[in-house]
Amino acid sequence: MNNPQATIAPVIETQRTILRAHRIEDFDAYVAMWSDPVVTRFIGGKPRTREESWMRFLRHAGLWSLLGYGFWAIEEKATGRFVGEAGFHDLKRDMEPSIEGIPEAGWALAPAVHGSGLATEIVSRVHVWGDETFRRTKTVCIIDPENTASQNVARKCGYSEVTRTLYHDAPTILLERRP
Repeated sequence: MNNPQATIAPVIETQRTILRAHRIEDFDAYVAMWSDPVVTRFIGGKPRTREESWMRFLRHAGLWSLLGYGFWAIEEKATGRFVGEAGFHDLKRDMEPSIEGIPEAGWALAPAVHGSGLATEIVSRVHVWGDETFRRTKTVCIIDPENTASQNVARKCGYSEVTRTLYHDAPTILLERRP
């Protein structure tokens, strides 16, 4: 999926959000989100430090620059505030079966917007973009078996379980979506 022409995230919209490249002014809200145990419970299992958040934040520009795809910052239209991120990445994960080279979907939202249906709205829109960009290539996602909210979002967006595996010695569900 290498696309050297795309160096930053294109702007796309949903009914309630603007998905755009991460900006430096998002960083404090980004740190707040990733230091919240509610957000990290199923993603890494522990809140991130400011330094860990910075390294992850920098990764976003690199993904778009090198792969032509990545994660968008999610801006709430009504308020202009940063409320999360979603998109695709290839993190060269050390897991079996390997998902290396397959666009992997992911999403995380600030607790203030949990339960609002925003995740399904955003992930659905991200996949419209992905279907056009990846030209009928399958995508995958991995989800903690206890994260029923994300499993529901994934299923609503066309994902089905492929297998149960381990990632960093933790149980993980691998799901796949074909456009």
